[in-house]
Amino acid sequence: MLRRRKLGSRTIVIAAAALVLVVAMALDTKIVPIGSDTQPETFSPEAFGQSEFPKIQAGIEARAVDAQTLADAIAKDKDAAAKQYGIASSAGVGSEISVKFTGVVGEAKSGVYLVAVQGLPDTIAVKVQTGPAINGTSLRDATGTIQFGQFVNQIEYQNAGAALNKEMKKEVLAKIDTANLTGKTISVIGAFKLINPKNWLVTPVRLDVVP
Repeated sequence: MLRRRKLGSRTIVIAAAALVLVVAMALDTKIVPIGSDTQPETFSPEAFGQSEFPKIQAGIEARAVDAQTLADAIAKDKDAAAKQYGIASSAGVGSEISVKFTGVVGEAKSGVYLVAVQGLPDTIAVKVQTGPAINGTSLRDATGTIQFGQFVNQIEYQNAGAALNKEMKKEVLAKIDTANLTGKTISVIGAFKLINPKNWLVTPVRLDVVP
């Protein structure tokens, strides 16, 4: 008799636990009617680049400081210049600086042109990325309006930066002959990460060949 009571109690406990599990599953289940278009939202890098690049472009243009003014400020006090003109990098290293300049294009190496900017000392190498590979996340980070918390994870955050670079190539670089810029004068607005004050690798948001 005692054994039957133990078995009966155990059966009741198991049944109760199963009932609790079923109720919990029911509460956590979202009913989607057959034929409904409701689906979890997924991040689209392409759509992000198309919608956000014009805003980033405008933001960098608004923040851009003349290259000679920036060079003078850096020579005086790099940290103060970064604080005045820059946005702290999301990686915690260096600051993103928006800059504008006009200069004569030198030789290219792997799609990166050296530009001689009037008024800047020869000790500062100003370089402009023209692709096909556009590296870095300066466009994503230069305005401070795009933050990691807007994304699900680091992969989406990285994809957002790559999407902006890709959209820039389509909207800016695809409209000029980037393979034949040597010897020409160009006007540039763009952004770069200030780490080495004597080496500026600029990602453009505007690049025009001066007639």
